[in-house]
Amino acid sequence: MDQSPAPTETAYRALALQSRTRAVNGLSPAEARETMAGSIARIGGEVAAAKRWVGPDLRLVVLPEYVLSGFPMGEPVERWRDMAALAPGGPEYEALGGVAAAEGLFLSGNAYESDPNFPELYFQTSFVIDPAGEVVLRYRRLHSLYSPSPYDVWDRYLDLYGMDAVLPVARTAIGDLACIASEEILYPELARSLALRGAEVFCHSTSEVTSPALTPKEIGRRARAVENLAYVVSANSGGLHGIPIPGDSTSGGSKIVDFEGRVLAEAAGGESIVAYAEIDLAALRRNRARPGMGNLPSRVKPGLWAEEYARHDVERPNGLDGRAPERAWFTARQQESIDRLRAARLPASHGPAST
Repeated sequence: MDQSPAPTETAYRALALQSRTRAVNGLSPAEARETMAGSIARIGGEVAAAKRWVGPDLRLVVLPEYVLSGFPMGEPVERWRDMAALAPGGPEYEALGGVAAAEGLFLSGNAYESDPNFPELYFQTSFVIDPAGEVVLRYRRLHSLYSPSPYDVWDRYLDLYGMDAVLPVARTAIGDLACIASEEILYPELARSLALRGAEVFCHSTSEVTSPALTPKEIGRRARAVENLAYVVSANSGGLHGIPIPGDSTSGGSKIVDFEGRVLAEAAGGESIVAYAEIDLAALRRNRARPGMGNLPSRVKPGLWAEEYARHDVERPNGLDGRAPERAWFTARQQESIDRLRAARLPASHGPAST
């Protein structure tokens, strides 16, 4: 596992801020930008209040998934890009940087983002902004059913940015941070790859249906924490408003999970700042350095799985040529992957023959 220089802080408070989302669906691009600016101003007030509530050692705040815009509901890719995608270095990022700088903390969130190298597309992007107001991590979601991803323009994306930008880890004063977007908590390969690159805290922006029952994403949060000896700071929406879906369908359950899979704090429904807890990096690092069965990251076999995974043809890269696809393209892509999986069923294997 990659070892980074020891940060200046090994214990601090983190908050999964359960903020409401005001969707921009149905608005003009100008109205959508005005709405997003208002959302940032509201979030700034919530972060300031949280800092006073939690205390001066609040150093990391994670926001819900697409908290500024909501998600596309049938809008063409071009329209959603124009109305909801943030430009790197644009006014929305500048305003979010002002929030982080004003409160002297790291701010992580998730938004749709444009890219001048792919002008017809957008990517769903998770980010970390440092206390100086600078974006120190930008992660473009890789597993996305209905939005373009770097994998869809894979060769060119790698040529432009390289693999370190595909799987970024930020070395910061509060540890090594990485981002996981929403349902990607269900993909163990992603979290494991980030952990092997040194990630100690996963910033998980999500907007999901919560339930008293154990949901798949809830299982995923705890599993990813245990598998990688990592903290998970998971912020869910505090309600989603402005679309026909009932607002509290995605509300509640923001939480912090420690490196042994224990829930340290959890919010009920609605807007909330109660999902905060201490991040103890010293304890995490002691456990990562300790031999034993529980040190799962030290026992992985990357070479074995790299060879096995390479044998299988599921979702293919480079499906887009940079042009905005019709929404139906995403469904067709998934069906093709399902068809390949069904066609490629291997004969039963029973291991080495007995002698």
